[in-house]
Amino acid sequence: MKIQSNSTGTRSIEVSDAHLTTIEKYQLFRDLIDSNGYVDEQVLDKLKLNIRALLEGDAGKDKSLLDLCLDVIYHPNMKAFGLQQLVLLYINWKNQDNCGLGMTMRALQGTPFN
Repeated sequence: MKIQSNSTGTRSIEVSDAHLTTIEKYQLFRDLIDSNGYVDEQVLDKLKLNIRALLEGDAGKDKSLLDLCLDVIYHPNMKAFGLQQLVLLYINWKNQDNCGLGMTMRALQGTPFN
């Protein structure tokens, strides 16, 4: 899957199911976005700091977390817009898992996260 990393659509980042599974495993989006629901550069910086703290611990030995960092989070094209798209992709990916439970909701671009 690809996410658009800028508003003009000229840049993208490849995201795999393994990346999304790693985000879920470490609950990287939990309490990440403030009550205003907007993803900005400060939110991206907060995510990077949270991941850096994980990498300093035992999680630093987890190849899947390192791959997520190298391939997605620290990708040169990753900006706030790209993170917003990643969060939307993650929400929709999680909702596919929950379809069997009768829980269907599709997050759309521009959807606030609160």
